[in-house]
Amino acid sequence: MKKLARLLLLLSALFFLSSQSAIAQSYTMYGERMEQSYPTMAGEKLMNGIVNAATGFVELPKTMILTSQRDGVPYGLTVGLLTGLIHTVGRTVLGALDAATFFIPTRPTVYPPYIWQDFDRETTYG
Repeated sequence: MKKLARLLLLLSALFFLSSQSAIAQSYTMYGERMEQSYPTMAGEKLMNGIVNAATGFVELPKTMILTSQRDGVPYGLTVGLLTGLIHTVGRTVLGALDAATFFIPTRPTVYPPYIWQDFDRETTYG
């Protein structure tokens, strides 16, 4: 029970911090986006990495659904499954890598940055 409570507390903190970083990112002055500070960029990369490492498994059903809608159910159940496994490993591993190297702030390596953003779009890397 204590483990579950800790997990829920951690997830709540992650979602709270994620929304705070989104608000900070959208702040503009005189019509232009302000440059972000190093701590903000490093914190966003850490948050992105942790969330992607924890939610990478959602790539499997997401990819199967998208492939089934685009190419048909049999294709989604076969090729979609294999592609989903690759995306699951990719998002999880790259999320862990981003979390481990958060002190070197870079742009996200997985697009969309979070699994719940643009859920109708297939995941890309770069």
